[in-house]
Amino acid sequence: MSRLGPLRGRDFRLLFAGRTVSMAGSAMAPVALAFAVLDTLHGSASDLGFVLAARSIPTVVFVLVGGVIADRLPRHRVMVVSNAVSSASQATIAVLLLTGHAHLWELAALGAVNGTSSAFFFPASAGVIPQIVESSLLQEANALLRLGLNATNIAGAAIGGLVVAATSPGWAIAFDAATYALATTLIGSMRLPPGFRIAGSNALHELREGWHEFWSRPWLWAIVIQFGIVNAVYFAALQIFGPSIARTHLGGAAAWGAVLAAMSVGLVCSGVLMLRYKPRRLLLVATLAVFPFALPLLALARPAPLLVVIAAAFLAGASQEVFGVCWVTAFQQQIPHDKLSRLSAYDALGSWALMPVGLAVLGPIGAAAGAHATLLGCAAVSILVTAAVLLSHDVRTLERKT
Repeated sequence: MSRLGPLRGRDFRLLFAGRTVSMAGSAMAPVALAFAVLDTLHGSASDLGFVLAARSIPTVVFVLVGGVIADRLPRHRVMVVSNAVSSASQATIAVLLLTGHAHLWELAALGAVNGTSSAFFFPASAGVIPQIVESSLLQEANALLRLGLNATNIAGAAIGGLVVAATSPGWAIAFDAATYALATTLIGSMRLPPGFRIAGSNALHELREGWHEFWSRPWLWAIVIQFGIVNAVYFAALQIFGPSIARTHLGGAAAWGAVLAAMSVGLVCSGVLMLRYKPRRLLLVATLAVFPFALPLLALARPAPLLVVIAAAFLAGASQEVFGVCWVTAFQQQIPHDKLSRLSAYDALGSWALMPVGLAVLGPIGAAAGAHATLLGCAAVSILVTAAVLLSHDVRTLERKT
């Protein structure tokens, strides 16, 4: 059967197009936001951390509600509303920046709106795939979706850096708003049945039921706890210190865009591999793939020459994709379909809960201890918690379903 088999389905094609289009703009947004804070508003790395934290906190707070809603309603409709809200918030940020009236608190407040909408989008998007794709094609579908997202991320990150360097961050964020709007139209054209719901059930009962399902699987909560810590130190450190180090040592916004683009190239190359490579022990391979995440932090800590940082980002991106495809496929194979969105929400809550803390405190820690020591410490923590997960028997032995 063709590795592109999922694309034969109309609903999957619309989902693929909508998510890929929205990522084209979203890939530009992190570069634009970082340099809007650092250059346009003359903020610090700590200011950037607080703005990013303001977006992350509502995502953590509302993601469980998003999971319940996505298990009850047509999941693509939840995604449509989420995209529409994200488009409006990004458009407002763009107008404020382009007219010269933006303030840090406004970026933080609008980021919180965007974060809230993401809390509803993620569980819905995670649960919709098994509804529109045959179980035998789940890994191919996940690989294709991630391949499309990452391919647009390559151009988006690089173009975002060039647009910011040549014009201003506001234009890059305006493009992000437009792609959210187009994705709203595409995903809104999907035709799915209503979400599952147990008669007489209520939201609290469904959350308790989801928690029981979550905690009954040691492999699930072990990796979620791992990524709660990894996200707080790895991704937060990359977002906070990467742009400022690029501005000081590597050449500015265009250089940082090139680093993010290299990471996306790694994601795409690995995504092509994952269309064919089907490891038997999904979670063991996924966990081993997390160790190279530390490479960009180590390269930035020196800081190494730009080409070395780009190479480290490429390897980290490739390993991220191996983890992502293996993890999502195992998740979809092991979790009942009527509980996918709720357990995806618990997955997201655990994985993201510490990110606002990391984003808020790593800036001040870096100011006190230095970016070099902070980045080395974050790399060490990422490696140690990943090694600890390998102690789990379920993580080492869980096999793919055939």
